[in-house]
Amino acid sequence: MAKKTRTPAPPRKVQAPQRRSDPKGPSRFSERRGLWLLVAVAAVAVIAAIVAGVLLTRGGSNDVAAANVPNQSALAGLQTGPAPWNPGLDTLSDRLDPLGLNALTTEGQVLHIHQHLDLFVEGRKVTVPANVGIDPSGAFISDLHTHDTTGIIHVESPTEQQFTLGQFFAVWAVPLSATQIGSLKGERVRTWVDGKPVNADPTRIILAAHQEIVLAYGAAPKTVPSKYDFPEGL
Repeated sequence: MAKKTRTPAPPRKVQAPQRRSDPKGPSRFSERRGLWLLVAVAAVAVIAAIVAGVLLTRGGSNDVAAANVPNQSALAGLQTGPAPWNPGLDTLSDRLDPLGLNALTTEGQVLHIHQHLDLFVEGRKVTVPANVGIDPSGAFISDLHTHDTTGIIHVESPTEQQFTLGQFFAVWAVPLSATQIGSLKGERVRTWVDGKPVNADPTRIILAAHQEIVLAYGAAPKTVPSKYDFPEGL
């Protein structure tokens, strides 16, 4: 009996496995990339702000203002003679409004802080006079004033705001800039706050509690004061 021959089955076509795509994959990647980009941008901004603050502080951002710097050309009765300078009271009332200051009937108590000012001309100390910013008749008192010749500046305001050294000198009626005090012009006015040099226009120094501010025109003092022992209660 003849043997039957089996016809081999045709080869099966095997398809290569297809990679399943995750419809959420690309969007998740984009979201993560966008998030990291935002984080990186924010980090750069924070670092830049810190660096700028450090550079300006000793040039000085914590110490120096962008506002409240008086335009001296608009002020009446500035003293243009040599040191020492008097309290500058003759035209005090005319200067307060351009300075953004008040003619107060009583000392303000919302902001009540004090600074000490040491002023040197060619190495010699110049006295800061008493009663700067106080009307001789007692009719009013400025937010910025002195009571005696110790060099203590009184900031006593009915509102919470920043005041600058430039405003105080304008109340005193003594011109001040990076290269001028009174009639003295042309040389750099060296400036220190709490013993640290401030490489900026001294009129822009923000007045803060218990600062020791030193200004020197010409030769610097042999010793630059770094602090002042304020009386108890100031």
